[in-house]
Amino acid sequence: MDQFLKDLPELAKEKHAESKKYFAKLKKRTPKNLDVVMQDLHIKEFEKTDCLTCGNCCKTTSPIFTDKDIERISKHLKMKVVHFIAQYLERDSDDFFVLKTAPCSFFDLNDNTCFIYDVRPKACSEYPHTNRRKFIQITDLTLKNTEICPAAFNIVEELKKKIEL
Repeated sequence: MDQFLKDLPELAKEKHAESKKYFAKLKKRTPKNLDVVMQDLHIKEFEKTDCLTCGNCCKTTSPIFTDKDIERISKHLKMKVVHFIAQYLERDSDDFFVLKTAPCSFFDLNDNTCFIYDVRPKACSEYPHTNRRKFIQITDLTLKNTEICPAAFNIVEELKKKIEL
């Protein structure tokens, strides 16, 4: 996994144009069963991929924190919402709340676990979003995630084989 993680940015970069073109074609002729195919690819990939051996998403990027996420996590940490926001979050260029720092403040670098796993943001629990309904709407996000998440990269590569355009 370590070597694959080191190679991933370069691999994703090499496949970027191809994948972007593939997704553009897929948007023009979206198969009715795309979500079912993605669900299947996602399940198969995560049968062999253990996020605890990677943690690259937590090491490199921030999820978006919704108001519900902020309230839930603040309560869990026994903090006032305003103090939680002040300590951990900032607004990004799209005006979403994101973490001030990377790696994630709640990520344990020793064992790739999350201190707030049971109350983590929705964006974290759904990452890398490859099993989401209406997948065709998030192909740009998925393309970005292939640079970070080995599972997302593998799923996209398998999708290209499964649904040839």
